[in-house]
Formats: sequence, structure tokens, C-alpha cells
Amino acid sequence: MSSLNAQDNKQDNKQDSKQDNKIVTIRPDADTMTRQNLPYFIGISAETAGSKGISMHLATIPPGASAEPHSHPDHETAIYLIKGQIETRYGEELKHVVVHETGDFIFIPPGVPHQPRNLSMTETAYAIVARTDPNDQEKVVLYDPS
Repeated sequence: MSSLNAQDNKQDNKQDSKQDNKIVTIRPDADTMTRQNLPYFIGISAETAGSKGISMHLATIPPGASAEPHSHPDHETAIYLIKGQIETRYGEELKHVVVHETGDFIFIPPGVPHQPRNLSMTETAYAIVARTDPNDQEKVVLYDPS
């Protein structure tokens, strides 16, 4: 999504006192590197759509890449894995491991440290990530498993 379109949406939202009755469409055209070191195509958030209780983005994990270990202390996360095979280390010291495949729905409770890794060395993994935080990146806490 171009910054001009995002600005237009913000201006429209300010002018429309009945924002709850307005549908907002976001068409991202470039990814943004997140605090957890994953490229995201920013979708729904307080900034882009005026949401008050949710954010939703397209996350990509390049071949063989991992996110930084992190958590979201006060927010639930729901993920739909569109394409790929992801290993997620999670919990205290990231001792637990689960492998997710294309088509899996994934729930991460608030405050659970986790670190996804793309198991493919040749293909990018794609996932829709929704969180009960409209300001998605403000509440990302990097985690040191040692």
C-alpha cells in the first residue's frame, strides 16, 4: 500500500464521525521489516484502518529464515498458514517445538515466547497473522531464551 493511500484513509477516518459504518480496504504494495525480523505486508491496524481491537497482516518468512524470539505480552495471536512448513519453538527457554503445515490454524496465547522458522531452504512461507492489538508492533517484546 502506498503511503499516500494510507494518508488518505487516515484523513477520511478523521472526517467521518461514523467510522464504524465505513469499510476500509488496504492494498499493501511493499513489505515492512518488523521488530521480530519478519517481513510483513501491513494490513489492518489502528494506523491504516482505524481499528480499535485487532490487527491483521500478511507475514512472509524467507527460505531457511527465522524470526527473532519474541512474545506479545497482553495479546492473543491467531495465524493461518497459507503456504509452507514452519517449525515454531516456544515456551520457557523455547524448549517446546511444533511443526505447522499449509492450511493449519495456529493460536498463541498472550505472553508465550515463540520463534517461527521456515523449514524450506527454497520457498518462502506465507501466513495471515491477526492479533488483538490494533497497534501490532508496539507490544512486541524480544525474548532471550538463555
